[in-house]
Amino acid sequence: MMEFVTFGEIMLRLTPSQKGDKLLLAQEFAVGYAGAESNVAVSLSFLGNQVSFVSKVPNNPMGKAALLGLNQFGVATDGVLLGGHRMGTYFIELGASIRPSRVVYDRQGSAISQIEPKKLDWDTILQNTKWLHLSGITPALSDQCAKESILAAETAKKLGVKVSFDLNFRRTLWPDGKTARDIFDAIIENSDVVFANLGALDDVYDLKFSGKDELERTEKAMFKASDLFGVKNLAFTIREHRSASQNKLQGAALKDNETFFSKPYEVQVEDRFGTGDAFAAAYLHSLNKDWKSERAIEFATAAFALKHTINGDLHTSTEEEILSVVDGNLSGHVIR
Repeated sequence: MMEFVTFGEIMLRLTPSQKGDKLLLAQEFAVGYAGAESNVAVSLSFLGNQVSFVSKVPNNPMGKAALLGLNQFGVATDGVLLGGHRMGTYFIELGASIRPSRVVYDRQGSAISQIEPKKLDWDTILQNTKWLHLSGITPALSDQCAKESILAAETAKKLGVKVSFDLNFRRTLWPDGKTARDIFDAIIENSDVVFANLGALDDVYDLKFSGKDELERTEKAMFKASDLFGVKNLAFTIREHRSASQNKLQGAALKDNETFFSKPYEVQVEDRFGTGDAFAAAYLHSLNKDWKSERAIEFATAAFALKHTINGDLHTSTEEEILSVVDGNLSGHVIR
């Protein structure tokens, strides 16, 4: 049985090779392949799960390199269509101290945005699958991507496959929040688990929460979202920006009207991209193993924190390494 299927775009990631360089002056770039849903797939595979990634990439060396990268991490790509004219690309300028990180997208007209109706047989793809993972990024890429995301969620529900949805919202990809809300609602209607944060609820649903601190506001947000979405299992990331280089992190979950908060982490940021995907993957891994909610949110938050120390989008930590952080091994001593 395939434990997880994820659906989304994998892109070419280009980052200045010299740490601290701005995009404007960079002469050399480090190459990687990543995307929200493929990041989750890789993390889940490293945690010992059987994972398949579904997408469309161009039938050229770049598209094949992206698939080869996933395959070497143990992710099945049999469900990926080949075709289209180009690979979506994004450029990352890593921030430091008071200078924020920056992302420049070049993904218009990418292969997955031109996916054709009925090319993906979701009934077949989701047969003998336990989980389907989607995010709010893919529906923004084209009308057909939105329709495919909704269809995938509806088919999963029909087949008894659990659906997780990350309420990722990228302002630059949507003309307005109302459009995103309609599509997100159609996916969430079929979802069992929703990942979010305070910013996403504000951006998409215009929901703002008061409280003495971030934890109180997050708790209120989770109860409101659970009621609004009709979903009983939610997991939220909490981030306090000290600077681009220093963040305070925490995780929160609501399950069956009971809230759970992880311990906080202070992290020195090497690369913050893909950190929310690491959180989602670790939480899903915990659910798949039927761990208790307290253990699940601690594990997810430890993965969230640990990913900040790894360059690139991909989180390649094992269950053992993440549990070591959960157990309080934070000194960074050399392991011999």
